[in-house]
Amino acid sequence: MPATGAQQATFTTGSVLRHVSVLTATGTIGLIAVFAVDLANLYYISRLGIAELAAAVGFAGTVLFLQTSVCIGLAIGIGATVGRAVGARDRAGARHLAGAGLLASVAVGVLAGLLVLPFLDDGLALLGAEGRTRELAVGYLWFVSPTLPLLGFAMGCSALLRAVGDARRSMNVTLFGGLATLVLDPVLILVLDLGLTGAAVATLGSRIVMAWIGWHGVRRVHDIVAAPARDRLRDDLAAVAAVAGPAVLTNLATPVASTYVTASLARFGDAAVAGQATVDRVMPVAFGVIFALTGAVGPVIAQNMGAGLLDRVVATLKASLVLVLAYVVVAWAVLYLGQDLLVDAFGAEGVGAELLRLYCTVLAGATLFMGCLFVANAAFNNLGHPWLSTLFNWGRATLGTIPLAALGAHLAGAPGVLVGQAAGTVLFGLAALAVAFRVARRPAKAAQGSFWRPPASPAASGKACMATLSVSDPTPEDGAAAVPSPGRA
Repeated sequence: MPATGAQQATFTTGSVLRHVSVLTATGTIGLIAVFAVDLANLYYISRLGIAELAAAVGFAGTVLFLQTSVCIGLAIGIGATVGRAVGARDRAGARHLAGAGLLASVAVGVLAGLLVLPFLDDGLALLGAEGRTRELAVGYLWFVSPTLPLLGFAMGCSALLRAVGDARRSMNVTLFGGLATLVLDPVLILVLDLGLTGAAVATLGSRIVMAWIGWHGVRRVHDIVAAPARDRLRDDLAAVAAVAGPAVLTNLATPVASTYVTASLARFGDAAVAGQATVDRVMPVAFGVIFALTGAVGPVIAQNMGAGLLDRVVATLKASLVLVLAYVVVAWAVLYLGQDLLVDAFGAEGVGAELLRLYCTVLAGATLFMGCLFVANAAFNNLGHPWLSTLFNWGRATLGTIPLAALGAHLAGAPGVLVGQAAGTVLFGLAALAVAFRVARRPAKAAQGSFWRPPASPAASGKACMATLSVSDPTPEDGAAAVPSPGRA
């Protein structure tokens, strides 16, 4: 059970580099474990030796990423509003908000999961999917998309567990879901030879497990959910929507950019889309530390900001950049040396192999600047400038992706698309970092106005996004400890 009583400001003294390093380490294992499951999923599919399957995963993943981002925005809204009520010691209000939020998550999941079905074939055609590849992607999505309410519900439960300070159970929602996938995938995909159908069934099983684990935590352990009250349902939904709206807007930036990149690569064949799907899953495994760092920086900045120690806020940014630089150099070297193994393991051929080698050799270095953007976003969100996160996220997704990827495609084909995307990451990462240092020296007076924090999500899966979300804010809102709950551990 989370501890009761006021939490102490533990990051205002001592080495900021040590604080950031320890917090990063605690979040890294769970993240990489979930990311590795996504990578293993693609590996199993690639072992079937059917070229169209990996491309179908890439196209389907683009659609699922858009859907998942909406669910993440709702989860942020639920966690933030309930966290505020928990911090104010309003347990009854928190329980009703939680019930209304979960109801909204399921309702939106039903709408987003079902309404897209009639448009899948035409939508994937617009993305560039053709023939057997499009048929496989549509079949996969017809099975998986209707299960979106389960994922939305699980995300809401995970956010509620974070709101009451139960970080372990919040991460367990995704870890057990990943474990279910890890067990089911090889059996259904390889042993029973069900291909994408097996992957879809495994996804259903995983989402059921996540929903059950999450519900057990919020209902049986913490009893933080009450049935929505008719007399306050509208106000509760409005409170959640006030936070979820901008969070959804910010979270849609990355999948929008991913959609454009996928459509651009589709012009160069299924192998190009398959290569990008592999890169999308290798990257978060190789650089999971960078995504964990995003959650680690926030509380250190917030506590020092609250204590008026602006010199330590700036020092935290510098320490974070040192960690980013050191880790990227090591991970980049490992990818460079292991690129032949990756190409062989995933059966990449032609342009797909070319893209994977390009990433391992050159483009992995751009993660340094992605790390700069993530650290800057954490600073913006904790120093009272959340709109800057939205600005830079959408700037990178639009101006930093579309014109540069289009120019790259024109000049160098499929590799040029990824080079253009990486160039945008460099530009916006450096710009965001420069603004972050300026903000750190002159933070907003009402920094508490930012109580939702968009996670830094890699383009992978719902479980991967959830895992990143679950380490994005390791303390209850307003720095308050969790309200004691009558449930059992």
